[in-house]
Amino acid sequence: MRWSTTRSYAPHRVACAACRQPGWVNPLGRAPVWPERPARSDIVPMAHDILPDDPDLPLLHTRNYEVKSFLKDENTVLIRGAVMDRKPGGLYVPDDDEPLVMHHMIVDLTVAYPQMEIIDAAVMFEAHPHTTCTNIVDHYQKLIGLNIARGFTHRIRELFGGPRACTHTTALIQAMAPVAVQTIWSMQAVRAKMTGTSFSESVTPEERKRSLAMNLNTCHVWAEDGPNMSLISAGNELPPPLQIVRRYRELGLDASGWSETMRPKG
Repeated sequence: MRWSTTRSYAPHRVACAACRQPGWVNPLGRAPVWPERPARSDIVPMAHDILPDDPDLPLLHTRNYEVKSFLKDENTVLIRGAVMDRKPGGLYVPDDDEPLVMHHMIVDLTVAYPQMEIIDAAVMFEAHPHTTCTNIVDHYQKLIGLNIARGFTHRIRELFGGPRACTHTTALIQAMAPVAVQTIWSMQAVRAKMTGTSFSESVTPEERKRSLAMNLNTCHVWAEDGPNMSLISAGNELPPPLQIVRRYRELGLDASGWSETMRPKG
């Protein structure tokens, strides 16, 4: 997708009126369409507050990240991310309780599975402090063709670090990469349901090798001499994640056969 679009809160709204109509589709037929958002600065994209309660201190700044992945088809996923910076009301504009959205960037990455290659990219600026901020959006087309797994962070710094791009958008993209990797496990679960196999049976030897390579030495648990690799090297399957074991227990079920439960019923 070789296009980019921008849209910001007033007074720097740059999209045409027609493009903001619900259901508008780019005439090239290639542009994803974001739903219209009201031009208000108190929109918070987070569905859940993952921080503890605020301390009894004056608030200075809030940054929110949100990243989701979606199944497009059995070989393609959409990774959508957003970052938003807000200043509390009254900080920059006296006697005004309205928070100010200083930055709001959205990125769509279409990723081929299981290769994990970015095959499409789109960037949108909803809010930005300078009229020239949007000049950089087309540069992010260089994302297309990159592998979003190992080595991605280093490549992003080379292409988009510092003065080469927008620091907020680049930080968002770096936060999106782990979501793409986490989505691999979700795609394996989807494939198991589609093919009628168990979770472990749905993974081909090549995919298993690729998954292990992407996780190897990414943290202490996945160190080459760590507990997970020791289990795998001995020919054993990893146990279900703790969250699944806990939920099974709450439901009065035994999680030891969890892999088999990934088969479709019927």
